[in-house]
This record gives sequence, C-alpha cells and structure tokens, in this order.
Amino acid sequence: MSVLRQGRYYLLIGMLQWLLDWGVMVGLSHAGMLVEPANVVGRVSGALLGFWLNGRFTFSGDEHHMGRKPLARFVLMWLATTAVSTWAMGSIDDWFGLQWAWIAKPAVELALGAIGFLLSRHWIYKP
Repeated sequence: MSVLRQGRYYLLIGMLQWLLDWGVMVGLSHAGMLVEPANVVGRVSGALLGFWLNGRFTFSGDEHHMGRKPLARFVLMWLATTAVSTWAMGSIDDWFGLQWAWIAKPAVELALGAIGFLLSRHWIYKP
C-alpha cells in the first residue's frame, strides 16, 4: 500500500478524529470542566474512532493488522501524545486563556498527528 494512499486516508480519518476530539473538549470546557480533563475526554473519543478506522482502512493489508499487540502499541503512543497535548492545552490556558487553548488545539494536534502517522505506519499496525 502506498504512502500517499495511507497518507490520504490517515488525513481524512484524522480530520474526523480531530472534529470529535475538539468538539468534545470545547463543549466540556465551555460547560465548566477544566480544560485538562476535557482535553483527555476529547482525545479518548477521537482515539477510539481513529484506532478502529485506521486499522480497518488506512493500514489494512497483509503487512498490517489489528489485534492485541497493535492495540498495546497504540495505547502507549496515545498516552504519550495525550500527555503532551494536555500539557500544551493546560499551559496555553494558563498563559493566554481558554479561548486561545481552543484556537491552538488544532495546531498541537496536527503536529502530534504527523508523529502518529509515522508511528502507525512503521510500528503500531505492524505484525
């Protein structure tokens, strides 16, 4: 499977994940939840959708598979990227305010998504 095809699928699925993640984070923080836990809940929502869709469509084929090992690898990556994302959102909220955290979230998640693509392609979904 070509990198370009995988990149397109990963980007499309990533946009769906991001919309769900961002919407949940903004909705919960607007409702009064602290931005850090709201960010984690948003990322969990997006991660559940993304792991399944990427495993099923983006990285499907003989050289990639879904199962316990890929799930464990995904969870490790997700924990690390969620820690970075949550730290960034909390820091931006503390320094600049909640609205700036809402605005900055897409840029933070885009950078983390690029790292996630490389890890997914070369580590997570590999047998």
